[in-house]
Amino acid sequence: KKITVFADYDVDGGTSAAQLIRWGRGIGHDFGLYVPDRIKEGFGPTPQAFTTLKEDGVDLVITVDCGAAATQALIHAASIELDVIVIDHHLMDGGTPPCAALVNPNQPDDHSGLGYLSAAGVTFMLLVALNREARRRGLETPDLLKFLDLTALGTVCDVMPLTGLNRVFVAQGMKVLENTPNPGLKALIEVANSEPPFTPYHAGFIIGPRINAGGRIGRADMGARLLSSDDPAEISEFARILDQTNVERRAIQEDMLREAVDKIEGRELGHELICIAQENWHAGIIGVVAGRLKDKYERPAIVIGIDETGIGKGSGRSLKGVNLGAAIQAAKQEGLLIAGGGHEMAAGLTIERDKIDDFTAFMNARLAQEIEIATQNLTTKIDALLSASGATPELIAKINSLGPFGTGNPEPVFVFPDMRITYAKALNGGHIRCAFEDSGGQRISGIAFRAEDNGIADILMHQDTARVHVVGRIKQDTWNGRTKIDLQVSDIALAASD
Repeated sequence: KKITVFADYDVDGGTSAAQLIRWGRGIGHDFGLYVPDRIKEGFGPTPQAFTTLKEDGVDLVITVDCGAAATQALIHAASIELDVIVIDHHLMDGGTPPCAALVNPNQPDDHSGLGYLSAAGVTFMLLVALNREARRRGLETPDLLKFLDLTALGTVCDVMPLTGLNRVFVAQGMKVLENTPNPGLKALIEVANSEPPFTPYHAGFIIGPRINAGGRIGRADMGARLLSSDDPAEISEFARILDQTNVERRAIQEDMLREAVDKIEGRELGHELICIAQENWHAGIIGVVAGRLKDKYERPAIVIGIDETGIGKGSGRSLKGVNLGAAIQAAKQEGLLIAGGGHEMAAGLTIERDKIDDFTAFMNARLAQEIEIATQNLTTKIDALLSASGATPELIAKINSLGPFGTGNPEPVFVFPDMRITYAKALNGGHIRCAFEDSGGQRISGIAFRAEDNGIADILMHQDTARVHVVGRIKQDTWNGRTKIDLQVSDIALAASD
């Protein structure tokens, strides 16, 4: 049979597809790959996409990280006698869609307790079952442990909680990543000038954005093809293009962010979410901008780009305790959306321009109480007091033994009291390189990421020699073979004067 993997265009979709394709290759079967164009086709399978695949002679389509909510497309696939297996992890608002098989821990009748898995995690678990069946039939099976770097990437980049099975996936996946057998990942690590040891930070902020770049503003299938390929020339070219595309993505993102902030500044937000829309905002960047607005204004944010036909594509990011995906599904059921779905922390939608105001009012009415409670819980939580001299490699090693850290398992946060600012320099991207000294003369260097977004820059850049209380996480940073301890500053306050 001719089998094609139909993948979402993000990291979770790409890593899921790569696992399936590499597994198929391992048992002697080449799977095809189809990734829809984010702008032209949107999220998930469509009747037209399934028709195209059928006309190309495909017998079976396996969707990954999409498909569970694509009821009309699946009905169409059945009508043209195209078999479809759906592998997904998104919330579902109805019964089982018409497909040959559905693998989704978030389907209504699933009692596995694994609804926190990413699509990459669900795919890995499916491959475990397929390997078991293949061995029962006397077939050779691929070594799935070699896929754990892909599983970990999908888990981290889709912001899944690092608890339960996800914790195992990421802990072991980071070890595999340090000497990855995947040539595409190896090439991305090289173009990013990144070095082990790797952590979820590297997955989420260095490797992941490059894989995502093609799906955001370039060729949608490039990330998945890079992770699936064994062709050295193709891999080198894809890695180079994705790295450059990521640079272009950042430039577009900063322009859109400035425009978005201009729309919001001066508003009295209260307990409302942020929902803003504008003509021609790039549909591939809206999710990143929504995340930045969520961080800056400490509330859920939805950003909508409206095309020339008056149709808006939106993406939202939420706070812990505010179930954005469920609210989007409710809005869809109310007839306010053309399409929509997602999970608690992130969601997407398609909407007509003249329904945006009604949609915003509906979301605020539904989520106001959740937002009020969530924002009240946003106080800076500090785990312990620490001195500059106490920030040692030995302490960091002990902290790291509690990892991997991320959503659901945050790193310990320390306060360094009564420090003096000795150095502060603005960097590109709104970051600030800084240094502090305590009353005993002990020093620690630091970095404050996106300090202009959260008010930290106002103190660091305009309070020379001021005494401050500094809050952050301690890191051991390796660059060009040199290792040093850094404080990642997350909050700062002026110390009370004597």
